[in-house]
Amino acid sequence: MGYRIVNGKYVAVQELITPKTIDKHQVVEGNKFDDLLKKEINKNHGFVFSNHAAERLKDRNIRFNEADLKKINDGINMAKEKGASESLILYKNIALVTSIPNRTVITAIDKNMDKDMVVTNIDSVVLL
Repeated sequence: MGYRIVNGKYVAVQELITPKTIDKHQVVEGNKFDDLLKKEINKNHGFVFSNHAAERLKDRNIRFNEADLKKINDGINMAKEKGASESLILYKNIALVTSIPNRTVITAIDKNMDKDMVVTNIDSVVLL
C-alpha cells in the first residue's frame, strides 16, 4: 500500500478497482474538460510516499507535519521546473530520494544513521 498526500495529510492509497465498462450510448455525467483541467492544476499539489519510503519513515520514527509536507512538495515542484528526473531532496536531517515525474518519494534516509551512505541514480539535489 502506498501513501498520497492530500491537503497536507497522509492518505493510504487503496487497491485500484477495475472500472465498470461503459456502454458507448451511456451518457457520462460532468464536463470532461473541467475534470481534465482540475486534474492538471492539482498535479503540483501532492506527492506519494512509496511503500518502501513509508516503512523507512516509520522504522526511523520520522514524522512530518503539514508545513514539512508543503516544503517537500515545493522541492518537488522546483526539481520539476528544472527538468529533473530522480532527485535527492535534503530537508532538515532527512534525505528523500524522489522520482520527480511520478511525484513519488522512493526512500528516506536519516542523516544520523551510523553507517556511511552513497546515493546513486540521481540527477539533481534539492536543498530545502
